[in-house]
Amino acid sequence: MHFEIAYKWMFLLLPLPLAVYLLMPPLKKRRAALMASFFQRAARLSRQQPKKRAWVGSRNLVAWFVLVLCWVCLVAAASSPRWVGQPSMKIKTARSFLIAADISFSMAQTDWVLNGKRTTRWDAVKTIMKDFVQHRKSDQMGLVMFATHAYLQAPLTTDLDAIDWLLDETEVGMAGQMTSIGEAIAFSIKVLKADTVRQKVLLLLTDGIDGGTGIQPLDAAQAAGKDSIRIYTLGIGKANGSGGYDLDEKTLKEIASATGGAYFNAMDEGGLKRVYAELDRIEPIQYQEESYKPVRLLYMFPLGAALALGLLFHFINSIINLFRISY
Repeated sequence: MHFEIAYKWMFLLLPLPLAVYLLMPPLKKRRAALMASFFQRAARLSRQQPKKRAWVGSRNLVAWFVLVLCWVCLVAAASSPRWVGQPSMKIKTARSFLIAADISFSMAQTDWVLNGKRTTRWDAVKTIMKDFVQHRKSDQMGLVMFATHAYLQAPLTTDLDAIDWLLDETEVGMAGQMTSIGEAIAFSIKVLKADTVRQKVLLLLTDGIDGGTGIQPLDAAQAAGKDSIRIYTLGIGKANGSGGYDLDEKTLKEIASATGGAYFNAMDEGGLKRVYAELDRIEPIQYQEESYKPVRLLYMFPLGAALALGLLFHFINSIINLFRISY
């Protein structure tokens, strides 16, 4: 931070009282006089010519000094002194980023290893996803969970801590047993279309194959493409049913291709982290320079000094006048 005066030209007003003093006529005051019948006779005897003029009071140097100090303080306050910080970088809300995550029963299988410990697919995905979400500072993030049906777990928001908490509150089986990819995409389209941000991205994460009921995944993907929604698909595990997985990579690739997105595959913790890193590269965080500078205004200090000087001088002057009257 550095000290700065916003209106330096205000100090041009410092000589204003002097100009008023030199250009304006002095204030005239009438003094009380005792009129007597012998006044003219006394004037003739004293050989003095009576004059009609006002009385000009004597100069009070202390009062002048206090008034000058008060004026300097008032001008200093009007110049708006301040402490100014360096302009910071403001994160711009660039896109709406919705994550549609599969929480069907297959995600409860404990065949993933996270930090050296065996865990369920969903717990591993959720833990790594939370790190990914916290890095998306420039996006509105939202969560759609799906299995047999899809539902909105977290609306689009820039409050990433709320997304983090709602991820912790999500468990496998909350949306049913099957995997309805088509319904998840269709539901996500409704959520994204209701938002005003132009750039819209959907990350579809699943370890299964569409149940074949309701909306077909490719039909939903084509509808998303017409609405300028880019879909990235993420397959968890291996395809062709090996290792207990039943992953339809072909459909996931076609969904991504229909919307200008991309397909990724993750079979372990390292692979999932690489996928999220690639998403950060493809859909980078966008920053915008903040024109506002952090400012701490200081005008109240010279203004307070002027007020304190005026009150102190008035108080002391009143005490002096009181003692003069007493004695």
